[in-house]
Amino acid sequence: MAEGSHHSFLSLHSKSSSSFLRAQVFKRGVEVEYISGKVFFTTCSDLNMLKKLKSAERLFLLIKKQFPLISSVSKGKLLNEMQRLINEDPGSWLNAISIWKNLLELDAKKEKLSQRDDNQLKRKVGENEIIIAKKLKIEQMQKIEENRDCQLEKQIEEETLEQRDFTTKSENFQEEEFRNDIEKAIDTHNQKDLTFRVSCRCSGTIGKALTAQEVGRVIGIAIMKHFGWKADLRNPKLEIFIHLNDVYSVVGIPVFRVPLASRAYIKTAGLRSTIAWAMASLADIKAGAFVLDPMCGLGTILLEAAKEWPDVYYVGADVSDSQLLGTWDNLKAAGLEDKIELLKVSVIELPLPSESVDIIISDIPFGKKFKLGKDIKSILQEMERVLHVGGTIVLLLSEDHHRRLTDCKESSIPLNSKDSHTDEPGIKKCLNPEEKTGASKIVSTSFEARNHEFLDRMSPFGSLVPVECYKVSLGKTDAFICKYEKSHSSGL
Repeated sequence: MAEGSHHSFLSLHSKSSSSFLRAQVFKRGVEVEYISGKVFFTTCSDLNMLKKLKSAERLFLLIKKQFPLISSVSKGKLLNEMQRLINEDPGSWLNAISIWKNLLELDAKKEKLSQRDDNQLKRKVGENEIIIAKKLKIEQMQKIEENRDCQLEKQIEEETLEQRDFTTKSENFQEEEFRNDIEKAIDTHNQKDLTFRVSCRCSGTIGKALTAQEVGRVIGIAIMKHFGWKADLRNPKLEIFIHLNDVYSVVGIPVFRVPLASRAYIKTAGLRSTIAWAMASLADIKAGAFVLDPMCGLGTILLEAAKEWPDVYYVGADVSDSQLLGTWDNLKAAGLEDKIELLKVSVIELPLPSESVDIIISDIPFGKKFKLGKDIKSILQEMERVLHVGGTIVLLLSEDHHRRLTDCKESSIPLNSKDSHTDEPGIKKCLNPEEKTGASKIVSTSFEARNHEFLDRMSPFGSLVPVECYKVSLGKTDAFICKYEKSHSSGL
């Protein structure tokens, strides 16, 4: 491991967010290993750089990663095996704690220095304003009372000396305060002062044999005995995260108290921010593009996109007044009210010319609250109409919507209703992205040429070509992020 580097891993709420995350990590030139739901990497990056990982739920400092525990043994042996996570290699724990503290101290110092620089800049600006005001006053006084020049100069000199004395005292006070903060941080290195809490997640056969509470109790007691740390379930200095399943046993420390997925600039959360960022990333947004979300809801997709790719024209549309009001509140909170235009219109009646939009990104509503039924046909048809040739559509589809649009084997499953057959067999064929685990499916030019005549006969979605598709988890349900490109004019 390189000097100053540390092992970390990221927890992903969505299984396929790892693909987007790995792309982010690879850009930073680090070693990456991926297993379901997590990305492990070694990096020398500071915390400010790591905060830019937008598709991860949480960032952890890795303590241990090993093969899964054998669940077939007795419960007593299983609990004893768990204690070995602490007792077998205490050095890895102490090393991880040391790195964790160093990271936090460096981050605190940088923040302190940044605040200090800001204060000095404000003070210099204030001093310059005082000097300018005094010069103006001197010039005015010279014109009115030239005989008082000597007295004024003396007065200015005294005030300048007082200002310098105040500045020196202020700087000394700030330096002393900064040193005290560093000394307090160094004092926390005393391991006995550490308080901790254990958070566990058990799944697979391990989850059937043991509860998270049992694992947490065993690990907590072992930590207290071995290191002398004190348990604090309410406000601990340190949180220990343990995940046991049939693939691995992982122990780590959350680097940030607040998850990466919790965006400070989003006032009211709608779609999960990590999913929204992943959708925007998949769209390959370029400067100057016209990006539309025709069912923007609370505007999470547009907020994530505008924060990452600012030099773009964004438009959000929704038919709901309450949703648009929520979006506007989010835009104001994020300082993006001048970056995103909002329209109250129906997704099936967009007031836009045909082939005028570069990119469409949208979360197609689903669940008990939203029952689109046959409307999904009209929605996709209108999206295709406003998208220009070569443009991109990225959609979040429910499993039901995805199945309706991808199932080309059973012609008895209609696109537009449950009780009738569609008379447009091409609809299912052209919206048929195969599920991916990473690599994109690229439709070759020769394939498009051979099928151009067939696509021309397809209505209304013949021009949309599937590019790639990812299955993601939304918690209690799964969904699909699907990307399409418009291959030719739809003629609508």
